[in-house]
This record gives sequence, structure tokens and C-alpha cells, in this order.
Amino acid sequence: MTIKQMVNIKEMRGYSYAQLSEYTGVPAITLQKIFTGKTLNPRKATLDAIEKVLSSDESLYQGKAYEYGTSSTGGYDGVQEEAAVYGSGNSAKSGDGQGLTGNNDNKYGNSSKKQGEYTLEDYYALPDEQRVELIDGVFYDMSSPRIVHQDICYVIHSAIASYIKANKGKCKAFSAPVDVQIDCDDKTMVQPDVLVVCDRDKIKGFGIYGAPDFLVEILSPSTRKKDMTVKLTKYMEAGVREYWIVDPEKRILIIYNFMEEDWLPQVMPLKGEAPVAIYDGKLKISLDEIFESIDEFGDLK
Repeated sequence: MTIKQMVNIKEMRGYSYAQLSEYTGVPAITLQKIFTGKTLNPRKATLDAIEKVLSSDESLYQGKAYEYGTSSTGGYDGVQEEAAVYGSGNSAKSGDGQGLTGNNDNKYGNSSKKQGEYTLEDYYALPDEQRVELIDGVFYDMSSPRIVHQDICYVIHSAIASYIKANKGKCKAFSAPVDVQIDCDDKTMVQPDVLVVCDRDKIKGFGIYGAPDFLVEILSPSTRKKDMTVKLTKYMEAGVREYWIVDPEKRILIIYNFMEEDWLPQVMPLKGEAPVAIYDGKLKISLDEIFESIDEFGDLK
């Protein structure tokens, strides 16, 4: 199937880039670059993932999300799973499956505002026990992290912090909860699970002002869509250099190296080690330790 044929099918079915991204697992920005001709030589694994969706019966993807797999090509293997209902649309402003629709906006203390209109003033007015993230004026509820989530954070953060200390590096590693005003505006405040900041001027009393260099998110059922779509785009556009997604359920690591011109996700099973690109691969994180953490704590009720 040619790219022109893909574009025609996409338009015929009325898919937005966000929808096609959900179905294929290919980031929306990558799809846009391929379909507009900005990426001249897309990777075969990417084209295969797109073609598999566009050549299939459209009904297969209604209410379903197409997620990353662990194929030997390091790309996508067409794993399909039932998706939760993520509000009434496909943009960030429709919520992320946690009841963040217009009918519940008064839960955030200002009944005169709708999702997409909230600011940091509303964020700081919330009770301390109400854990949320604010992204482009939309509130996303955050459930309390499970033990396995916290232990994976510890494994990654401690490895990075130890490396920085041993090499007398200038960067600082943090783990959640840390507020990150990633766009330096009053519409977004996120709390990544692990982050590295190399520009010390970005470290403020409240948290981080600007884009960290390295970010990690650990997926849970309630954050999967947000971390893999909304935050992926947000982090890339803000200037984050490297973004890791740990998927405890699938036991894989997805790495986005935004420093590469034609960046595409690298999918790795949780075995061996994974090099950190912002340190030219000299720092390696033990994926075996993450796997062991999931084995020990992942099934605790």
C-alpha cells in the first residue's frame, strides 16, 4: 500500500491523526510527517503498523486501541486490546477515562469553568489530597500509586542518581510527586514518575519550570492512554530530550529518543539493560530489576 493510498483511506474513514495514532501505536506527529511528505523514508515497521490498520475492517477498531507490542523488529506487532471509554472525543480535552467530562467539572471547585478552561490558579486551589494533573486546561485525576509502581520508580531513580553522583554530574534526578510546569504557562502542570533536569535554573521552589531532559512514566490502567498519547505529544513538543514508558502489564519498555531527527519508539522486553541516550548510553538501567519488581509486587492485592 502506498502512502497516497493510506492517506485516501484515512480521509475516507474520517480518522483524525489522534484516532489513527491510538489504532496503530504510531505517534500522531509521526503520522502527520509521513502523510504530509516531511518524512521521506519512514521505517518499514511503522508503515506495516499503519497498513495493518487501514487494510483491515474498520469495525475492528471501533472502541479498541492498537498498542505497542514486542515484535522482533523493535516496532509494532499488532496487539489489540479493549480500550476504556475515554470521554466523548479523541483530544486531550475529552478526558482520559477517569470521568473528566463537563458533567463533573464542579468537582474541581469552579463550576463556571469547563474542561480546557482551568488554570494553575484552579490547580493550587484544590485540596492537597485531590491528586490531579493539569494539561492544556484539562484536569486529569490521578489515583494513588501501587507498591509496584513505587518500587519501579525507586529502581530507575536510584540508578540515575547514583550515576550522576559518581560522575559528579550537574544534572539532578527527581521522582514523583514533583510539579513540572513544562510549558511555562498557566494551563499545564504535570507530575512525571521520574525526571532528570540538567539546567539548574529550571529548578524552583515549587518544582520544575520548563522541560526536563529525561522523563519516565510507569503505566497503570488509569494512565495508559494519557501517558501514551496526550503526554507523549506534550513532552515532545515541550523539548524533552528522552521519554521512557514502562508497561508493567506487558513487561516492556518503550523508549522515545527525541534527539533523533526521525525518532520512532524502540520497544524492549524487560530483560538485560537499557542505555540512557542523554548520557550517550554510558548510563544503563537494569531492566532485570524492573522485571523482578513486577514479579514480587505486581500481583499484590
